[in-house]
Amino acid sequence: MSAPGVQSFAQQAWEQVLAKAKRAVVYLDAACAESLHWSCGPERLLAAVGGPARDVREFGPRAAGGGPGQPKALFVLSGLLKGRAVETLRALVGRSRFQYCVVVTAVGHPAHLTASHLPAGAVAELEGRQPVFEQLEEKLCEWMGNMNYTAEVLHVPLLLAPLAPHLAVTPAFASLFPPLPRDLRLPHGARPDRRKPASLAELDAASLSPELQLQLRCLVSGLSAFCEHLGVREDCFSVGGLSRVLAADLAAYAPAKSRRKAAAARASLLFVDRTLDLTGAVGHHGDNLVEKIISFLPKLPGHTNDVMVNMVELTAFQTKEENYTLVAPGCLAQSNDTAARALWESLLSTKHKEALMEVRRHLVEAASRESLPIKMSMGRVTSGQLASYIQLFKKNFKALESHCGLLQLGLAAVQTLKHPLSAKWDNFLAFERLLLQSIGESSMSNVLNQLLPMIKSFSQRTSDDYSPEDLLVLLVYIYSVVGEIPIDKDLDTAEEMVKMALTVALSEEPELPPLLQKILECESAINLTFQKARIAVDELFESLHDITTARSFMKQFKSVYVPGSHTHQATYKPLLKQIVEEIVNPERPDSGDIEHVSSGLSDLLKTGFSMFMKVIVLSTRLLNPLNIPELLFATDRLHPDIGI
Repeated sequence: MSAPGVQSFAQQAWEQVLAKAKRAVVYLDAACAESLHWSCGPERLLAAVGGPARDVREFGPRAAGGGPGQPKALFVLSGLLKGRAVETLRALVGRSRFQYCVVVTAVGHPAHLTASHLPAGAVAELEGRQPVFEQLEEKLCEWMGNMNYTAEVLHVPLLLAPLAPHLAVTPAFASLFPPLPRDLRLPHGARPDRRKPASLAELDAASLSPELQLQLRCLVSGLSAFCEHLGVREDCFSVGGLSRVLAADLAAYAPAKSRRKAAAARASLLFVDRTLDLTGAVGHHGDNLVEKIISFLPKLPGHTNDVMVNMVELTAFQTKEENYTLVAPGCLAQSNDTAARALWESLLSTKHKEALMEVRRHLVEAASRESLPIKMSMGRVTSGQLASYIQLFKKNFKALESHCGLLQLGLAAVQTLKHPLSAKWDNFLAFERLLLQSIGESSMSNVLNQLLPMIKSFSQRTSDDYSPEDLLVLLVYIYSVVGEIPIDKDLDTAEEMVKMALTVALSEEPELPPLLQKILECESAINLTFQKARIAVDELFESLHDITTARSFMKQFKSVYVPGSHTHQATYKPLLKQIVEEIVNPERPDSGDIEHVSSGLSDLLKTGFSMFMKVIVLSTRLLNPLNIPELLFATDRLHPDIGI
């Protein structure tokens, strides 16, 4: 058995699920499918089912039910067993002929009790029992039409999708995002009679919406299971308002008390609010190949952390267009290919040039092992060179099959290098560096005035110009990196001009991509009016102003901007890098921005960074420059380009 860690936690959880899958029709929701994808791969599930691929289906109201020869069903769900999930279960079971149903939920029973809104006293009396699961088992038998049929409901902590041994994401919490100050003004708190917090520094659980509180409790359920797998008693630390609430919820989580008493080791668990530093999330850092692969290539359907790799080049099909439906696409996750996984892990933690050399080296070694007629070349790695190596495998089916995972990663690198967005990426990077210099030398109004000429309507734009989505990214970058800004007439004037230009550009868009549909609250460009676009832009700038104040209550980590000098250019210094430097530097005084959340009386007596043991870092959005929109875990090692 492998040592306790991110990968072993995910794999052991899926082993419990696979044990229930034999001869079953399996329904998975998107988040669980993504966890399976990175943990052990869909091949393991198909092998466990022992049937055709059509027996594995997406969980949803339109999914096909089970037929007469399919008496067993397995449902694998990432969320609470309530509301729409239960309605979908009822519909699927009702139109099928199942006699045996197993429902696996990634959320523990205590969180289900919280969702049932039972008083604390009633919850205490139910300790050791699982009435929510038991009630659903009875309902499943009722929906199957015979109370003598078999139904099981169980909890398996399918929290993580392990991208690497020290990097994991949580697909089920893709939408989790810390509130902005404007969110505190909305009347959705759990206690409307209570005074609303004046700032994010005063944020507590009672000021969050019931939905967000439940989401945090579901996350706490998974985190507690992860700590149990590691065999540690966690000391919880936080940076930011929502992180403080999450850390407090985990520290006070009742089912974890006995676990902590029995834990043989200790670990420090640090939560960081993503909103404190959005600059890194939207910036174009340019020195990591994986960052570009994830940004350039189209997303794998239903996934948030993997992409489609066009595999047509390795077939006999002749096509000049990007066609991802003609041949099944490749992807980045290669959980069952040792060589490909080793390459992937090296790509995550190496710089762009070194990463390309690693791809070339792996292709050359694989071709040599297969005795393919490869011609060695040194110097700069090009897309044409990598493509020529990959083509060697095309007519050798055995070699193609043996190294399929490696070839998928190689093609991902080739298609990224040749992608038309590559030139625009460099333009982004150059403009962001210019912005950093301008912020230190001029006012915010002048910075916006530099952006204004770049805002062009659809009829005026060329392929080299910025789209409305690109402009939104630049605006978030500007307002996040600059921090608090004094409001004056010049800034008001500059913002008004940018707002007007952006409104015109949005209202003239012939088609609205998903992001703009969500921002504009309009599914079709036909229904988008100038007035609707203006309202959305005004709300956008309210959020941008909130972003500038996100660090206002911080004592030490107030800025991610390092001004330039006569010898050095202005730079962006990631918040997480600052935090880690504080933690590992014993000579610096304690930081007032890293709060320790007590889980017991003895912990109240401890202070300082000496409490940090084996550090586990989590973010309530995004910690690294890979644009991975979930929680990220980084344990033991933190590479300068990944996680910092």
